[in-house]
Amino acid sequence: MTDAAPPGRLPLDGRFHIDDTCIDCHLCRDLAPDNFESDDENEIHYVCKQPEDESELEGVLDAYESCPSNSIRYLRISTEE
Repeated sequence: MTDAAPPGRLPLDGRFHIDDTCIDCHLCRDLAPDNFESDDENEIHYVCKQPEDESELEGVLDAYESCPSNSIRYLRISTEE
């Protein structure tokens, strides 16, 4: 998988992911609570569900654009084998 520009609409051709630079600020979960969860023990957040409708996509994109540590990535899924 490689970094890609975030999608403007569904369907997705990749996956959102939070990398290890997450500072556990909770902003992603505040903006898209159905798509992000926290691992309190390790003080990080992660994508628990990829967006499935336009409303979820809007929340995830808000989180992507607002993340203070730029930890949310959109990774293109390679179709090559």
